[in-house]
Amino acid sequence: MGDVTDADKVKVASDFLSNAPPGEFNEVFNAVRVLVNNDGLLKEGCAGAIAHYNQKQFIPVKLDGVERQTLVTPHNDLGNGRFADDNSKKSFRYDHLRKEAGDIQPYNGDHTIEGWRHALQKELDVYVNEHYAKIGVGCVFAKNGQAVICIESHQFQPKNFCNGRWRSEWLIPAADGKASTHEIKGKILVQIHYFEEGNVQLLSEKEITAKVQYSSDLEKSAKEVLKVASEEEAKYQQAMQENYACMSDSTFKALRRQLPVIRAKMDWNKVQSYRIGQEMKQ
Repeated sequence: MGDVTDADKVKVASDFLSNAPPGEFNEVFNAVRVLVNNDGLLKEGCAGAIAHYNQKQFIPVKLDGVERQTLVTPHNDLGNGRFADDNSKKSFRYDHLRKEAGDIQPYNGDHTIEGWRHALQKELDVYVNEHYAKIGVGCVFAKNGQAVICIESHQFQPKNFCNGRWRSEWLIPAADGKASTHEIKGKILVQIHYFEEGNVQLLSEKEITAKVQYSSDLEKSAKEVLKVASEEEAKYQQAMQENYACMSDSTFKALRRQLPVIRAKMDWNKVQSYRIGQEMKQ
């Protein structure tokens, strides 16, 4: 076999980095760094993969002087390493390797739908606070004449050998102040990595299309949009719950003992009462 070229090293390293589990990018990066053994090549050759990973993962970021976190996503990418935070009317440069924001500047954004974007953000804040309390970030961005809702929530528990991230995005047509029916499109992505005495990953993605009835009132229309989105996300979570129950009675049964050491089936609705649920709170 011939010598491995720098291009080959960059491709393999980029593939590893692009598929790093949530909350474990630094560990993967350090391992890849040892394999490549060339910091200059790694930084230059894999910069695109690192940037793509951060945007794909909806990485939360705190801006100096801004109370609420924003997100790094493809939907607020302004190019040249800059991103928009429509809520604070700021733009910032993001260091994808250090995961730090800097060079914060005023940002005007798309004024044509600002009233609609603001109404959606107000309702999104209520939804995120109720369903992703303290661990979720929800942003509404204006993009190409429509609004985009992005939600990120994660739980990183490496001491309990489990990391996971929820991402959802919704493309929302602009409201024109008239009663009409519109179609919103959503995508939900869940990624969980469990690595106690093994290596198990869950990767789940679902695309959704739903009808929403707009009214002449922007706030009422925004409430309806979030109502439909929350119902669809709840359906998805319920479907995953039912799938877990089915797998517990079938797939997992073929892999190991039918009952765990507590000699009873896992009741996922009461998981907080189990020891692992208590440990994950710590």
